[in-house]
Amino acid sequence: MDKFSGQKSAVQYLHPPIEPFDRRMMDVGDGHEIYVEQSGKRDGLPVVVLHGGPGGGSSPAMRRYFDPNVYRVVLFDQRGCGRSRPHASVEANTTWHLVADIERIREALSIDDWIVFGGSWGATLALIYAQAHPDHVRHLVLRGVFTMTQTELDWFYGGGAGRFWPETWHKFQERIPAEERGDMIAAYHRRLFSGNQAEEVRHARAWSAWENALATVQSNGAAGDSPPEYARAFARLENHYFINDGFLEYDGQIIDQIGKISHIPGTIVQGRYDMICPPQAAYTLASAWEKASLRMIPVAGHALSEPGISAELIKVMTHLAQEN
Repeated sequence: MDKFSGQKSAVQYLHPPIEPFDRRMMDVGDGHEIYVEQSGKRDGLPVVVLHGGPGGGSSPAMRRYFDPNVYRVVLFDQRGCGRSRPHASVEANTTWHLVADIERIREALSIDDWIVFGGSWGATLALIYAQAHPDHVRHLVLRGVFTMTQTELDWFYGGGAGRFWPETWHKFQERIPAEERGDMIAAYHRRLFSGNQAEEVRHARAWSAWENALATVQSNGAAGDSPPEYARAFARLENHYFINDGFLEYDGQIIDQIGKISHIPGTIVQGRYDMICPPQAAYTLASAWEKASLRMIPVAGHALSEPGISAELIKVMTHLAQEN
């Protein structure tokens, strides 16, 4: 879940825009090439940024959460989205492929260990990566926590969030025949992978609009149409991952295996009124993880660009820079 959603009021908290000193396309096998960039200080404190979705892609604004005089910032577009190719492809595209890609990037850039910074699906991926490679993670900074459980999917795609946004939920449902609405993820899956590009784009825009409409605490429930290429990649990849339960071995795996990262410190920044990833998941994670600190932002929703969330993330990264 999640894509970067800009708000002018959040800009005051961010560092000035910076340009990458390194851009490359990396061949990761399976017919995939992923876009990777580095910005900031060449020999600085390394941090890898994991974008949301799956399928959201990275944004130049994501560089601005890090002091360029301190941090070596690594951004990349996960398989199938952003500038990575092939676009919107779900072939050889699973959580475990992404975890392997993160390791390939780390090794290619000769980084021993790094801070892992991720929000929404990026937080999910950060946790799974850390559990798979704990020796290479020095701190986890997570925002808008999503732990890839059936309960969380049921909340957002089974009508939970729809009780707060009935008119917006109706728009999401109305494209689907009544008899299929008991499983909206499966219903959309049939249409997002129909082979008819016009139908795929139409339903991709509806899928994306439902999520984007609920991203900020100030939302009025309206969401404009995303560009067709972006919407198709975002919706297909997100749906592909969700219909496959994130490619995890069992429901609740991330919390159940939290012991693998019990020694790694973590900071969780969570919007109190996050309609996409409600605070219960962040609270459960923090309760299970001894070295985690939970920062609940009182008036904030889900988006990275919520002013309170931006301000807190800048504060966290400034503190980590001073510690290291």
